[in-house]
Formats: sequence, C-alpha cells, structure tokens
Amino acid sequence: MANSKQSIKRAKQNDARYVLKHAQRSKARTAVKAVKNAITAKDTETAKKALIQAEKLLDSTASKKVIHKNKAARLKSRLSKAVKSLSV
Repeated sequence: MANSKQSIKRAKQNDARYVLKHAQRSKARTAVKAVKNAITAKDTETAKKALIQAEKLLDSTASKKVIHKNKAARLKSRLSKAVKSLSV
C-alpha cells in the first residue's frame, strides 16, 4: 500500500483513470464487434453504418491515448477492407 501523501494521491488517480479508460476501451471493442457481426451476417448497409460509428470511437480512444494510434489505424483499415469486400 502507498505510504506517502504523493503515492496515495497517485493511487487514487490511477484507479479513477482505469475506470474511465476501461469504459472507453469497452465501447470501442463493442463497436468493432458490431461491424464484424454485420460482416458475418453479410448485411452491407448495417456494416457500413457500424463502420462509421466504430471509426469515430477508435479515433476518439486513440486521441485520448486509451489505445495506441497505430492499433486504431490497423483496426479501421482491416474493418473497412472487410466491408468493401462484402459489397463487391
């Protein structure tokens, strides 16, 4: 357990930050799953709409440093590629 005032405050900040980041990461994962589910169901319109939402969430989480910017870019690229192949 933390001993100094500084380390006690730091522990509290870390706990609060974890809760926020965990919720944001969870939302992003859910959005990605929605796109993947639409792709497996071969539902082009739903997949396109879900992709737009997922891209927004991934950009948002990357800018807040919840996930790495390259991971967000990689996920967006793979999802958009899958959606494009679905419509062809």
